[in-house]
Amino acid sequence: MKTLMVFDFDHTVVDDNSDTWVIRCLPDKTLPDSVKNSYRKGHWTEFMGRVMSYIGDQEVSPDRVRSVMETIPFTAGMTDLLTFISEHKSAIDCIVISDSNTMFIDWILRASGLQAAVDQVFTNPAKFNELGRMEVQCYHTHDCDRCPVNLCKKQVLELYLSQQSDGGVEYERIFYVGDGGNDLCPTSCLRGPDVVMPRKGYTLEKLLARLEGQADNTPLKAKVVAWSSGIDVLEELKASMQ
Repeated sequence: MKTLMVFDFDHTVVDDNSDTWVIRCLPDKTLPDSVKNSYRKGHWTEFMGRVMSYIGDQEVSPDRVRSVMETIPFTAGMTDLLTFISEHKSAIDCIVISDSNTMFIDWILRASGLQAAVDQVFTNPAKFNELGRMEVQCYHTHDCDRCPVNLCKKQVLELYLSQQSDGGVEYERIFYVGDGGNDLCPTSCLRGPDVVMPRKGYTLEKLLARLEGQADNTPLKAKVVAWSSGIDVLEELKASMQ
């Protein structure tokens, strides 16, 4: 039976937020207040649509956007971890579930030569329109009241596991590696042998600590192992494969 690695992307695989990194492609590397102040809580994808529209209005070319996105740094040890995964595809499946978008993630993984590690990416669809403006859509709609309107990562993970199971693929162990508040919801569908790995010092670690403090009432069955670098995750993965 295989192992499944599930990754968040921003502040997990890469050591920054791809959605704010893109602002570096603007001549003065900043957004006007009219765009900045248009964000509404839980509606980040709509906000990013306005950001990308503004970038297009400044006549920043798609190639310029791409070249800036390709400079985002990977989190320490993540290239080693993804390289190991790509070299052990017969034993490890790997997916990314992210609130970024398809173009950013594809560009970044391809530029690093690491796209072979990742089997599927579940994120907000993006494309350039005929005017050269990037348009970002919501990944899906859902009825989970704990998640942003465009993405419930638990629903994505459950659907993926169900489809894999229908195809005869069951996982001995799932590792969920993330950092943010929207990574909490999917941890509730993990099982006893599974491992949730929150980044040290980030929101997910704090939320899981609060859950673990609830003792018997917690929906969390998986083991929690915090990480600071991709090497920490790699060591945990290797140990589980022995």
